[in-house]
Amino acid sequence: MDSRNRCPVINFDHNSQEHSADPVASYRKVRQNERVAWTEAHGGYWVLSDYDSVFEAARDDETFSSARNEYGGEGLSVVIPKTPMHFHIPIELDPPEFRKYRKIVNPITAPAAVERMKALVDRHTAGFIDSVIEDGQCDLTSVIAVPSIVTVDWLGLDLADWKRYSHAHHQALAGIPGSDDYRHAMEVDFPYLGDRMRETIRARRENPTDDIISYLVQQEVDGRPLNDFEMYSIVDLLLAGGVGTTASLVSQALVWLAEHPAVRQRLIDDPSLMDHAVEEFLRYFSPTQALARTVTKDTDFQSCPMKKGDRVLLSWSSANRDEKLFENPDEIDIERWPNRHTAFGIGVHRCAGSHLGRYMSKTLISQILERMPDYEVDFSALERYPHQGTNMGWQRIPATYTPGPRVLSDYTLY
Repeated sequence: MDSRNRCPVINFDHNSQEHSADPVASYRKVRQNERVAWTEAHGGYWVLSDYDSVFEAARDDETFSSARNEYGGEGLSVVIPKTPMHFHIPIELDPPEFRKYRKIVNPITAPAAVERMKALVDRHTAGFIDSVIEDGQCDLTSVIAVPSIVTVDWLGLDLADWKRYSHAHHQALAGIPGSDDYRHAMEVDFPYLGDRMRETIRARRENPTDDIISYLVQQEVDGRPLNDFEMYSIVDLLLAGGVGTTASLVSQALVWLAEHPAVRQRLIDDPSLMDHAVEEFLRYFSPTQALARTVTKDTDFQSCPMKKGDRVLLSWSSANRDEKLFENPDEIDIERWPNRHTAFGIGVHRCAGSHLGRYMSKTLISQILERMPDYEVDFSALERYPHQGTNMGWQRIPATYTPGPRVLSDYTLY
């Protein structure tokens, strides 16, 4: 795209290996020098890096649209470049249509709904730790996969497929396009899983149970039942949100705690610190690094001339390190409060699953600290997500610890 009349133009690509090597420094350079800037990568897009710019754009859905459109190619509208995924409702809708569907989703993700889910989360967490606790060594990512199975179980999908759901969605947002794993996810896993999801939706229409898909097939919009396209779009979004972000956060928090044993011991000695600690981990690690919008009309934003159809990247992670809002933003303070982080987004599109994500994160970290308090990470064998433009985290965390006893006698590890 022609960069004339853009201001300023920078050399930046949040999908590059250079960026993935140190995303914090990469965003800091933009934030401290330009704040808002244009890059020619992926056909061209704006980067919003400071808190004020991100906050303003995220709350202006009339100018910065989340809707799927022709600009930037085909695929999921909220990432750059677009990913070839099914339409997602309601994240790819703008008000007022957005609110019709968000009204359906809110009751199943509200604090009261999460309260009813706690036993499910606790059981899967205990069961996954049980699967490794007697060995004294494991890859901690095998335990951190709990959010994937919780999401699949909660929705009412086949638990036997949870690993496949997890792998496919991980590749979509954190894999390297063109790699063998990425192609397998797109060409094999997603078509298979899509068929399985549609089968489940049809089955629940005929015989509802007590799962989330059964709830959704009974909902209406504009005075009519949700159709199959809408059902799939909502379920696939709930699945995508559930299998990735919490695992990303917990993986980074556990590695950091292994590097900072004094803070780990404080959390072990005083579990009441965990709520604020999780909020600080959300700010500091920002599991969803950034999401995209599309400019709907020619506008002047922060003194930069944006044109209709321009793609815009809103960096939650960079906003969360803004020195103007956060004192010592590059340090973790587990007692930081208040904590106005943007990890769950801002505005009407703020993550509906934030309450569940918080509880799963707290439960995973707390149970690992309780049952594996002396875990040690082999830092030389850590493996990061290969692509950290959207989701950031560790995909391999070899660890050793003092073996312990199982706590469940009736849990099946799928």
